[in-house]
Amino acid sequence: MKGKSFKDFVEFVYSIRGFEDFFDFMDGITSDKDKENLPKRVEIVKKLLSGENHHMIAEDLGVGVATVTKGSKLVAKDYFKVLKEPEMPKPKPEASKSGYFGKYGGRYVPEMLQGELEKLARTYDSLKNSRAFLAELEDLQKHYNNRPTPLTYAKNLSEHVGGARIYLKNEGMNHTGAHKINHCLGQALVAKKMGKKRLIAETGAGQHGVATATVAAKLGFACTIYMGQVDIDRQRPNVVLMELLGAEVIPIKYGSKTLKDAVSGAIRDWLATSDDTHYVIGSCLGPDPYPRMNRDFQSVISREIRHQLGSSPDAIVACVGGGSNALGAFHGFLNDKNVRLVGVEAGGKSNKSGQHAARFPGAELGIMEGYKSYFLQDKDGNSAATHSVAAGLDYIGIGPELAELADTGRVEFVRASDKQALAAVELLAKKEGIIPALESAHAVSEGIKLAKDMKQDKKIVINISGRGDKDLFTLAKHFARDDFKKFLNQELKTYE
Repeated sequence: MKGKSFKDFVEFVYSIRGFEDFFDFMDGITSDKDKENLPKRVEIVKKLLSGENHHMIAEDLGVGVATVTKGSKLVAKDYFKVLKEPEMPKPKPEASKSGYFGKYGGRYVPEMLQGELEKLARTYDSLKNSRAFLAELEDLQKHYNNRPTPLTYAKNLSEHVGGARIYLKNEGMNHTGAHKINHCLGQALVAKKMGKKRLIAETGAGQHGVATATVAAKLGFACTIYMGQVDIDRQRPNVVLMELLGAEVIPIKYGSKTLKDAVSGAIRDWLATSDDTHYVIGSCLGPDPYPRMNRDFQSVISREIRHQLGSSPDAIVACVGGGSNALGAFHGFLNDKNVRLVGVEAGGKSNKSGQHAARFPGAELGIMEGYKSYFLQDKDGNSAATHSVAAGLDYIGIGPELAELADTGRVEFVRASDKQALAAVELLAKKEGIIPALESAHAVSEGIKLAKDMKQDKKIVINISGRGDKDLFTLAKHFARDDFKKFLNQELKTYE
C-alpha cells in the first residue's frame, strides 16, 4: 500500500459503475475468512461516499465507530493487496468552471450521480434564458405564489429604534409562508422538462419540505421528504401539512437527527432512484448546478427590492443557514459597493462548540455533501454538533458563493443568539403586527442594532424569509408555556 491511501481507494470506487459491480469485484478478491464481513464493509464504504461520518454510520449499522474505521481500511487493504499499486483514475471534482465560486463549490459526488448532475446542468442552462420557460415560471410566481411580495416600511419599529428607516421584505407572504417556494417552483419546472416523476427533498424547519410537497401536488409529482427526528418533534405542524399535501415524510433517527442528517438520507435515496427522481436541494449549496440555479431562482427577491424601493438601500440584512434567502436578497446588489450586506448566523446558546451553528469565524474548509466550502468540523474532520432555536439555521455548512463572498469581505457575517432571536420575534410582533419565523428573527435582531447606529435618512432592508406560524410550539414554550401546556392536555383528551 506504499504511496496509496484510502482517498485513492475512494477515487477507485467513484470510477466504477455502481455498488453491485463493486461488491462483485470485492467478492472475487476477498478471502473466505472475511467474506461474511464483506457486505457490511461494502455498506460502510457506500455510506462514507454518500456523505455520512463515522459516528452516523456506526449508529445506523449498529456497530462501533472503531469497526467503521477498521472495516473501511480492511476493504481498502484487500483492494491494494491484489491490484499491487495500480494507476488510479482521476476524480471528477467539477462539472465546469462555472461550478466554482473562487475555490468553493464543485461537484464532489460518486460517479453514478455525475451523469445525472451533468444532465441537470445542461437542462437548466438551456432553459434559464428561454422565454417560454421564464414566462411559465413568472406565471406561477404571480398567480400561484403571490409575487411580488410586499416591501413594508416598518414605521413603528423605525420610530422605536430611532435610527434608519427600516423596511421589511416580507417573504412570509409567499404561498406556503416562506421564500423556499421560489426555488421549488423553478426546480420542479426543470425536473418536468427532464421527464422526472418524483421529487425528494430534505428539510429542517419544514418550510422547504412544505414548499416541495406543495409544488409536487400542483405539478403532479410523487414526493418524499427527509427530516431529522429532532426537527420533526419541534416542527410537527409542518409535518402534518406535508402529509396532507400527499408527501411521505421519512424521519431520520441517526446522528444529530437534524438537517445535515436529513441531507444524507435524501442523498442515499437519490443514489438509488435518480433515473426518475429529482432531488430538490433546499438552499444555494450542494454540487453544481444547485448553488447557482437556486441563487438565480431566489434573486427575484433582490430585483423586487430595487423596484419597490425605487433606489438602492444602504444596508440589507438576512439570516444565513445554507444561504438561499440571503443570496436572494443580496444578489442584485453585489456590484453596488455602497450597499452593506450583512448575513446573520445562528449564535445559539453560547460560543462553545455544539452550542451554536455559526460558521464564522471557526469553520474550516472541507468537502461534504457534494461541494467544497466552510463546515463546522470536530478534531477528526467529521461534522460537528450544532444547535439553534431555529431549525432552518441548524446546519454545519454554508453555500459556496457565500463562502467566497465572506473571503472577499463583500458580505459581513455576524451572529444572533437564541435569546436575541426570541426577543426580536416579540418586538416585531408588538410593533408591526408581523410574527417572523425564528430564522428571520435573527436578521431582525441584527437589523435593529444596525439601524440604531445609522442616520434617519438612511434605509435598511431586513429580509423576512418566512412567517412564524411553523414555530408555534417553540414560541409557546417561551411566551405562554403554562397556558399552552394546559391547552395541549385538553386537546389530547379529545383524541382518546
